[in-house]
Amino acid sequence: MTQKSWKDTLHEIIFEADTPAGKLFDVILIASIVLSVVVVMLDSVKAIQQSIGDQLYIVEWVFTALFTLEYLVRLMSVKKPVRYAISFFGVIDLLAIIPTYLSLFIPGSQFLLVIRVLRMLRIFRVLKLTKFLGEAHLLRRALFASRRKIFVFLFSVLLVVVIFGSMMYLIEGEANGFTSIPRSMYWAIVTLTTVGFGDITPQTPFGQMVASVIMILGYGIIAVPTGIVTVEMSNAFRNGISTQACPHCSSEGHDVDAIYCKICGELL
Repeated sequence: MTQKSWKDTLHEIIFEADTPAGKLFDVILIASIVLSVVVVMLDSVKAIQQSIGDQLYIVEWVFTALFTLEYLVRLMSVKKPVRYAISFFGVIDLLAIIPTYLSLFIPGSQFLLVIRVLRMLRIFRVLKLTKFLGEAHLLRRALFASRRKIFVFLFSVLLVVVIFGSMMYLIEGEANGFTSIPRSMYWAIVTLTTVGFGDITPQTPFGQMVASVIMILGYGIIAVPTGIVTVEMSNAFRNGISTQACPHCSSEGHDVDAIYCKICGELL
């Protein structure tokens, strides 16, 4: 068997869920991820850590060794390892193993391993929930397409927060808890988002009137980003999404009838 066919076979097993071997690999991987997260959670319980902490430490290193091997094999199976390493799943895979090694130098950092639960996103491919996978890619495309509109919207909200925060600092003053403009801006953010912690409240009639305006404005603002993303989702609607990953750049989200990768142009 040539090196190319060996890498293609390895890529099919690791990155696809359309074959029995590929599905078995992903099922085992997801089970390992769940178990490793459970181990980290148990290790954070003081009573359990004191009784079987050493055993949990060994088990965690076993999982880390397995995930490290899996990460290296993934890099070996793609034609552009760097492209995969900087992809979403590539970064998540790397973050899933780094904390254990960091714990040798920074005590307690191993608890960051709960980030491994993000790798459960692979379950979409295992169960062949291509409809949901397609919706996830659709949402991502919609968010990317509306990034400028969202940026302008957030910048406008920031201006509103600065203006109303400054006004409340002048109206209420330190006597009523508005000790500085940044703290007044914090109150404006809490009020504008309709959270309302209640740790700072206006006491003067004029301040309460301004607060009422911010609250009403907050309900109107909530609908703006929803409308932006909804429009972009309608524009971004495409055909079904396959579970196939490009063997050259590891990009996903291709149409079911795609022959070439939409990112690098290589044959799928």
